[in-house]
Amino acid sequence: MEWKNLYRGILMGISDLIPGVSGGTIAFILGIYDRFLLAISGIFSRDWRRQLGFLLPLGLGMGFAILAFSRVIDYLLEHHYEPTQFFFLGLIIGVLPFIAKQAEVKKNFSTKHVAIMILVGALLASMAFIQTNDEAMITTFTAGAYVKLFFSGWIASMAMLLPGISGSFVLLVIGVYSTVISALSDFNLPVIMAVGAGAAIGFILSSKAIAYLLREFPYMTFAVIMGLIGGSVFVVFPGLPKTLLGMALCVITFVSGVLVTQFFTKTEQKMPNE
Repeated sequence: MEWKNLYRGILMGISDLIPGVSGGTIAFILGIYDRFLLAISGIFSRDWRRQLGFLLPLGLGMGFAILAFSRVIDYLLEHHYEPTQFFFLGLIIGVLPFIAKQAEVKKNFSTKHVAIMILVGALLASMAFIQTNDEAMITTFTAGAYVKLFFSGWIASMAMLLPGISGSFVLLVIGVYSTVISALSDFNLPVIMAVGAGAAIGFILSSKAIAYLLREFPYMTFAVIMGLIGGSVFVVFPGLPKTLLGMALCVITFVSGVLVTQFFTKTEQKMPNE
């Protein structure tokens, strides 16, 4: 068991609670994105024991974070929205130089790669102007409601694997974010199981597709990933604070986010990812 994945999973789980912030981005910051995809796509292979040893602590950390921090994140977004969003902006922007270095952009990117990166970034940035459909919480849980929650988890999990696309934002667009967050806060097990089952299937299928693209078309895939991360800046950006104190807090949290990214990317590069 790779028990150091517990803290990695906690960080990924916290990020997946934030609309606009992707667990895939955090996996890149932590230097385990490729390994994460390999483990999920290989869970039913002959090497399943090794993959399970990687995923189980990661999953435990993510599950703990989602259950333990859902109320904290809810509070921060309600009472300290702008500083919280600026912290995640720092994380997102801070990871771009790391990914550019991994992809060796100057050496491997041509005009078509740059064009795709800009196009993907622009498409994702346009989501900042989408009106979300987060209607009133589901209170009567019929069979149809559980089916909707199952497929919501499926679609959200596919987004969570892609850096720059937030599973929480997808839940907002579908209209079940408040229902899912409430279920996590209140430990509504049937709802959690319905969403979790859909998410598990989505993870397995999507990881195989993304791993294939990284293997066969690495630089174009990196261009898409960088576009997604760059575009997510516009989704997460909460607007400029209206007071001087608010501006100061946002600057502090933004710089903190960048520094956290630098710390983890440097630390994780020194740690063997067995």
